[in-house]
Amino acid sequence: MSLLENKVAFVSGAGSGIGRAVAEAYAREGAKVVISDVNVEHGEETVVAIKKNGGEAFFIKGDSSSASDNKRLVEETVAKYGRLDISCNNAGMGGPAKPTGEYEPEEWDKVIALNLSGLFYACRYQIEQMEKNGGGSIVNIASIHGTVAAPNSPAYTATKHGVVGLTKNIAVEYGQKNIRCNAVGPGYIETALLKNNMDDNGLKAIAGKSAMNRLGTAAEIAELVVFLSSDKSSFTTGSYIIADGGYTAV
Repeated sequence: MSLLENKVAFVSGAGSGIGRAVAEAYAREGAKVVISDVNVEHGEETVVAIKKNGGEAFFIKGDSSSASDNKRLVEETVAKYGRLDISCNNAGMGGPAKPTGEYEPEEWDKVIALNLSGLFYACRYQIEQMEKNGGGSIVNIASIHGTVAAPNSPAYTATKHGVVGLTKNIAVEYGQKNIRCNAVGPGYIETALLKNNMDDNGLKAIAGKSAMNRLGTAAEIAELVVFLSSDKSSFTTGSYIIADGGYTAV
């Protein structure tokens, strides 16, 4: 039997990158997958890719920074599939590259709204539904910058540290209700977003900071997320697991 057979899984920011890889991995393991993204075209492309490989998926447009949208996403998931067993809260943004003393308040607010407040809204309504189910598993996508600095990205660093803290709180509060919550901290991953914002020299420099001397792939992160979402990790909750090729080991 596949790891996620008969499970209903939700993925935010699933139109590209890590989110798409997670959604495809969930479907491969037998889950019915609800795809959410603010970009309709990209979200629908993920659904098509999953169905092409024999999986089941459904797209719902949603703004992950909105409390009402997060509530609606859970409601529409339950209306479609009857329950919610697994959530991967992946939607996020980097924000502008500036030192803290030059960061504009409105820039700060925008990153906080999506990366931290939006993730809280998602967990809040997902937990409410999972309690009705009798349990579930939540995986929040943090970053290596949930534990180390990202110079010139103060809002991003602050939000990812916040994601780790919120994950731990949820794990402790709901551990006896059969709801697990873990965070994954990807290092630098070879995605279109990274490649579109850096030249070859920059990519090589970042890859060289990891012990493996390479960038990670979205598929490698997805495999870790699948493990944390499945019963294979049934005694794992409140954990922050870094997958960075050894970037933070030094």
